[in-house]
Amino acid sequence: MEYLFNKSISSIPASASLAINEKAKAMRAAGKDVITLAAGEPDFDTPDRARIAGIRAISEGHTHYTESRGIRPLREGIARMLREDRGIVCTADNILMASGGKYAIYETVRTLIDPGEGQEVMILNPGWVSYAPIVSAAGGVPVGVELTFEENYHITRQALEKVVSPRTRLLIINYPNNPTGCVLSREEAECIVDFALDHELLILSDEVYSTIVYDGAESVSPASIARAADYVITVNGFSKCVAMTGWRLGYICAPKEIVDMVQMLNQHTMSCLSEFAMEAALAALQCKDEMAAMVESYRQRRDFFVAGLNSIPGVTCHAPKGTFYAWAKVELEGKNSQEIADYLLEEAGVATVPGDAYGLGGTCCVRMSFATAEGDLREALRRMDDAIRKING
Repeated sequence: MEYLFNKSISSIPASASLAINEKAKAMRAAGKDVITLAAGEPDFDTPDRARIAGIRAISEGHTHYTESRGIRPLREGIARMLREDRGIVCTADNILMASGGKYAIYETVRTLIDPGEGQEVMILNPGWVSYAPIVSAAGGVPVGVELTFEENYHITRQALEKVVSPRTRLLIINYPNNPTGCVLSREEAECIVDFALDHELLILSDEVYSTIVYDGAESVSPASIARAADYVITVNGFSKCVAMTGWRLGYICAPKEIVDMVQMLNQHTMSCLSEFAMEAALAALQCKDEMAAMVESYRQRRDFFVAGLNSIPGVTCHAPKGTFYAWAKVELEGKNSQEIADYLLEEAGVATVPGDAYGLGGTCCVRMSFATAEGDLREALRRMDDAIRKING
């Protein structure tokens, strides 16, 4: 039987991070000792307060269908947090819950893009590996805005203007950024907002790492800039900030007209989230001390891990201002990022994600998570140092 598939789906490339993890698992199964720095997951468990709230909700029978938009107390709590912590003017009516931040992004893009009309979505690169496939799956055309390592991925109006066209509908940004760890400065946020308003574009701002920042850094939310409020869809969730990856809790904050339209798709696809999971999320909003402790632990690991990377010949790593990723440029005998990642996995037994998966700005770079046990990080540094010195001396 020859099956016919949707071309938008069948042409999507596999996730580079999942592919490297699968390869690492296969090597482990074959008996090789592999340290995995490829996963984008906190190494903490969900805080007790949130877990207990979820367990209590299950025991009380909160296991039925609920509001498709999400339970109102949770949406009110999220709106309050966004007002107080991110400077975004919003209410519960501006919030829509989704099954993880990834699905929130897909629903939004799918709602805003008309398939078959060649509508384009600009993506700042390096950018998360799923943005372009999501745009393609929604029937849009992904267009990269390629920023450079040498300029520490600074955003300029010139770079944005270079790729905008009459077909451009949406601009996707992600700050704090996966994979580079850059944050969005006030100057860059103003640049993006002015650009979007001049071209009448919507902005999808993925801020899932918004709580994970270091050294007093600020990552500005474009929705907090008053003149841009009607143009910005903010995506966030509970996976990274409070270690709830498996709970699948994401949300959008957007103008009510957009929320209402995304909700039309929401109710015909995922129906609703589990009520007990949302009650756990409501409790998680109170776990600020636990979140702060996670960030401090990441900061300590960041400091020694980045210093260790920069001590290796041919490796350059800017200290990330946010997220829990180290993004390193590796000069290794003319190898590209995929070849570098393969070499580190096979020679050093360290799994990293090749930078080219994140766009052209990832040439000769690899992404490594330091949300990993300190002992594993130190051993990974030792192994990578030995492997790279075999070539670089």
